[in-house]
Amino acid sequence: MRRPLVIFYCLVVYMTLQLVWWGILLMKARPNSTGMIVGEAAVFLFIVLIGAVFMHKTLTKERKLHQQQKNFLLSVTHELKSPLASIKLYLQTILKRDLEREKQIAFITNSLKDIERLDDLVENMLLASKIDSNSYSFPKEEFNFSELVKQVAERLQVHTCSSQIISADVEKGVALKGDKFALTSMVTNLIENAVKYSPPCAEVKVKLFRKDGEVHFVTADSGIGISDMEKTRIFEKFYRVGSEDTRKTKGTGLGLFIVKQVVEKHQATIKVINNQPSGTVFEVIFNANAS
Repeated sequence: MRRPLVIFYCLVVYMTLQLVWWGILLMKARPNSTGMIVGEAAVFLFIVLIGAVFMHKTLTKERKLHQQQKNFLLSVTHELKSPLASIKLYLQTILKRDLEREKQIAFITNSLKDIERLDDLVENMLLASKIDSNSYSFPKEEFNFSELVKQVAERLQVHTCSSQIISADVEKGVALKGDKFALTSMVTNLIENAVKYSPPCAEVKVKLFRKDGEVHFVTADSGIGISDMEKTRIFEKFYRVGSEDTRKTKGTGLGLFIVKQVVEKHQATIKVINNQPSGTVFEVIFNANAS
């Protein structure tokens, strides 16, 4: 993308110099029309500069998007390879060694969790693509939101950590009318995001409760937090917190984009709050009576 920018800037400089040169020649040839020539040249230069500013913004935006898409492809490749390598290792171990029944079940269980992780990644990409192309209708039905949150929290419990890292405080019997598939993706992405940016084996708090005719879903982590500047951008497609050179967490940049779209389609709101003493709190608020 650098070459088009350089060519564009060269053309702008060339046009400006040509305009000045022809303006000088015209003023020498028609000295009585100097005012008119200067005025028209000024208007033309103003239009050219406005166009140059807009073109610069467009090209810069395209360059950033191109880089984000490149990073996305690299991230997806890594996200796919990691669980696949894990599954392969588990299955090879089961085949090559005479393991006890309990050990085999543990390996198979961990393999299934990695498969679920792959399934989440594929569903995220498909849902993001459908949302982006306006081809997803968000069909709504009434269902038990409490059970959905509990199931997702239990499934995402990290099996490599000996302590319980996801602390779920879920009010029973919370019903919601909405797209169950999309809301499952929203809950999954918010909990995964909290786990991802938390220190190893740190507690991630998940809450679901009713208050004043509203349903509140909250995730809180004790990780690195999000700066005020980045809070305005975290819901953009492909955007990820931090620098590409220093970032250590995995991800595709689609999770919070999907979360925001799902929240908006359900006429809900989402807040991003600093946790104390560190970390981030995401709070989604639904109108329990909204359809």
